[in-house]
Amino acid sequence: MPKLPPPLSKTRYPAKLARPLVDKLVLNALGEDLGLAGDLTSQATLPPEATATATMNARENGVVAGLDLAEAAFRLIGPGMKFEPLAADGDAVGKGDKVARISGNARLLMSAERVALNFLNHMSGIASHTRRFVDAVAGTGVQICDTRKTTPGLRSVEKYAVHCGGGTNHRYGLDDAILIKDNHIAVAGSVGAAVRAARNFAGPMVVIEIEVDTLEQLEEALEAGANAVLLDNMDVKTLKKAVALNGGRAKLEASGGVDLEHVRAIAATGVDYISTSKITMASVPLDIGLDIKISV
Repeated sequence: MPKLPPPLSKTRYPAKLARPLVDKLVLNALGEDLGLAGDLTSQATLPPEATATATMNARENGVVAGLDLAEAAFRLIGPGMKFEPLAADGDAVGKGDKVARISGNARLLMSAERVALNFLNHMSGIASHTRRFVDAVAGTGVQICDTRKTTPGLRSVEKYAVHCGGGTNHRYGLDDAILIKDNHIAVAGSVGAAVRAARNFAGPMVVIEIEVDTLEQLEEALEAGANAVLLDNMDVKTLKKAVALNGGRAKLEASGGVDLEHVRAIAATGVDYISTSKITMASVPLDIGLDIKISV
C-alpha cells in the first residue's frame, strides 16, 4: 500500500511562484484597473515628469505574502520603476515595519499602487490567518492543510500564501489526487465499492483518500485499503475513537467545523492532518499601506 508523501516544507516548495504565472495574474489585474483610458486622476493631477518614492508599511502585526506580485505590478506598469523588498514572504512583521520601497515615475507608481496592495494585502491576510492555526497546534505534530475552497482564478496564489503562513497544501485540483467524497460514495454504492473502484482505476502506486462520517465507514474504508481517510465533522470524542480504531493503518485527516478555539483539541486526538477552508475563505486582508513622497 503506498504511503502518503511527507508534508510540504519550505525546502521542498518553490521559493517563488513562477514568473509567467505572476505576470499573467498581475497584467490581468492592471488591465481591469486601468481600463481603456488609463489612470485619469494621476494624468490630471501629476506632471508627467514627476518622480516619487514610497514605502509599503505594515499597519498591524501579521505575516507577509505576495511580494513578487507587488513587484510585478510596478515592473509591468512601465519603464524605470524600482522595487526594493524590505521583507520576505513568510516573514512576521509588526505594526510600523517597512515591507518594501518603490521609486520611479509618480504617475506610474500611483497607477500600480492598488493592484500591488490588493495582492499583498489579500495574500498576507491568508498567510497571517494560517499562522494563527499553525501556532495553535504547535508541538502536536499535526499539519494544518488548506482545501479547494479558494477564490476562482486565484488558487495558486492563495495556496502559496497558506504555505507562507506555515500551512500545508492539500490537492490543487481534481486532477492531482483521488479524494472520494460523500456524493461519490452515494453513487458508487458504498465506501468499500468506491475505494475498490478507485484502486482498480488508479493502480497500486496512487494514494487514495476517502471521506467518512462514521466509525463504521472508517472501518469499511480501512478494510478496502484506503491510504488516507478524511474524518468529516466528527467531534473530539469520536475522533479519538477513530484514531484508536485506525491503529496507524492509514493517515487520518480531520475536517469540518474547524476553528481556532477548537483546533488544538482536534490536534490532540492524534490525527495526522487538519484541513480547513477558513484559512483561505475567512481570512481578513492584512493592513499594509503605501506612503508616498512626490518630487518634480
